[in-house]
Amino acid sequence: MPNIEKLTENLKKHGFDVSYYETGAEAVKALTEKIQGKTVGIGGSKTVETLGLFEALTPGNQVSWHWKKTSPDANDVSARAQVYLCSANGVAETGEIINIDGTGNRIAAAEYGREAVYIIIGVNKIAPDYESALWRARNIAAPLNAKRLDRKTPCALSAEMKCYDCDSPERICRGLSVFYRKLTGVKTCEVVIINEELGY
Repeated sequence: MPNIEKLTENLKKHGFDVSYYETGAEAVKALTEKIQGKTVGIGGSKTVETLGLFEALTPGNQVSWHWKKTSPDANDVSARAQVYLCSANGVAETGEIINIDGTGNRIAAAEYGREAVYIIIGVNKIAPDYESALWRARNIAAPLNAKRLDRKTPCALSAEMKCYDCDSPERICRGLSVFYRKLTGVKTCEVVIINEELGY
């Protein structure tokens, strides 16, 4: 079982805001109450999709998400939004947050210029330390996302789920982002921890 207390303590020490919810429904309720009258961008996230946050936030906000084809330039609109929602591929109990990206839209939008960034994670994303969180991002999250996208990469086609550090033109792990501390280019960065398994 992940050590939520240790994770929370280290994230706060590193400058992040932290909230914890037993269920996804509780987290959605809190976020929809907190985010009102804003432009909201969403990065590719099975966690956000599973929680139904696009549908929950749309009535009170202007929400842009390329998964929902809200506009032909949804990635650019999302990158300029006041509030940005995403998840993480791995979060270490020692306080580091790791994301792997293919196009760069998600890691770029989460790093600069937002009023608030919410990084929403299920407990399955939590690992004991930086090395195991990075391992999780590369060997669990990336292969599952490659399979979801029907990519013809070794990790998606092999029976053994692991990173092959391939040179496939369909490779999705092209950029790595590590938040060691809260970035100064974002006013608020909150890690939303949900006591459920969500996303990859």
